[in-house]
Amino acid sequence: MSATTSQHDLFEALDASAFAFTRRAWVDAAPARVYDLVSDVSAIGRWSPDATDVRFDQGAGPRVGAWFSGRNRRDGREWATRSQVVRADHGSVFAFVVGGAEDGIVRWSWTFHPQGRGTVVEQSWRLLRLDPVLGSTRGDLDALRDHMTNSVEATLISLAQWIAED
Repeated sequence: MSATTSQHDLFEALDASAFAFTRRAWVDAAPARVYDLVSDVSAIGRWSPDATDVRFDQGAGPRVGAWFSGRNRRDGREWATRSQVVRADHGSVFAFVVGGAEDGIVRWSWTFHPQGRGTVVEQSWRLLRLDPVLGSTRGDLDALRDHMTNSVEATLISLAQWIAED
């Protein structure tokens, strides 16, 4: 193995589960209200610095199996995504997989825990499988995870501010 290869770990040798994180924030609203806001995927653009134009398919809604589409931005690029809801427990958990439950690439989940008069919201991101579209080296995937971590922190701050001002 060359010095270059060891610096950039072979793509095939990487473990997708190493690329995951969870961030938390307290918001001044009951879990059911926060769930309703987050599970209305068309509102994601209000809080996320990366996602826009998110909409459930016609006739779909926040229930397991439902599909939705959206647009994402990162580093001057923009692309469309298709996601499928994989968990929808009103007031406690909302989760979806980019690419669908069967062959998805990233799982996003939101959990809601009552605390005092509000809710601790946890947003998690987990790479489900390696795909060169996300990056082909450990450095690429570390950079993606770091970017997504910053995006989630900004999303949670925006969500908390939006609820406080509502």
